[in-house]
Amino acid sequence: MSPGSSFPLVSIITLNWNATKVTREFLQSVGALRYPNFEVLVCDMNSTVDPRQELEAVNAPHTRILRSEENLGFSGGNNWGIRQAKGDFIFFVNNDTELTPDIIEELLKPFELDATVGVACPKIKFFQQPTLIQYAGFNPINVYTGRTSAVGNKEEDRGQHDKPGYTFGAHGCAMMVKREVIEKTGAFPEIFFLYYEEWDWSARILQQGYKIWYQPSAVIYHKESVSVGKDNPMKVYYQTRNRILYMRRNSKKAHLFVFFLFYTFFALPKSVVKFTIKGQFPFLKSVIRGTFWNLGSSTYSPVS
Repeated sequence: MSPGSSFPLVSIITLNWNATKVTREFLQSVGALRYPNFEVLVCDMNSTVDPRQELEAVNAPHTRILRSEENLGFSGGNNWGIRQAKGDFIFFVNNDTELTPDIIEELLKPFELDATVGVACPKIKFFQQPTLIQYAGFNPINVYTGRTSAVGNKEEDRGQHDKPGYTFGAHGCAMMVKREVIEKTGAFPEIFFLYYEEWDWSARILQQGYKIWYQPSAVIYHKESVSVGKDNPMKVYYQTRNRILYMRRNSKKAHLFVFFLFYTFFALPKSVVKFTIKGQFPFLKSVIRGTFWNLGSSTYSPVS
């Protein structure tokens, strides 16, 4: 079906890596979807135990369980799923989420109203504290620090962020993308592996003239950081590495110079002192590795 049809085909892509129980719960929420035309691709990233038999036992309609022979990371895994997806729209969703029944039709509405919308994101709320907001759009990344913040993060939801509109970045936890956007801008930048990849892709999408839309009538509940963990050396490594990488790929020269000064004389020393005082030496090693990775690596600069 074409995007102009009443019920365009939506491909839901979610990744699984050693989190079969969480993915089962995600698939159970799929069973409550009201939208009539969708497919689900669960892309297993070479989990230690093959989850296919257990996941296929879940009563989730229109679902395929696919298994990669290697862990391709967030970017590569989603791109692998794209190559096997048939939808006019691709809905990238973390497996540590639970969907609400009307989320697909609500996310499709902005595309119908504005042809320049390339990506739509729902309001993301914390699963364990469902009255708290995690994401109601993004503030722009600070051009000098490489940091950003989510609008409404950890605020009690009183309807204060119920106005839909354009936002500065898509959230990798849940983002619906028009296939046309992928064809014109490419997919997730695989050099990132984990973290900041959605920001780099958002930058490419905006440069191509598309808009990113926050749709608060679509709601999803997020079980924050189930796969990687809140305090994990791997997370620290990729967040450090990719924060610098993102700035290298997307900053003007003057902004990048200030960022390097800020990072070298403030951000890096702060992390070193913090992890040293706490005796968290695996985390300290991750910060140093993530920093020095950028000294010997090309940015793989995207085509402008």
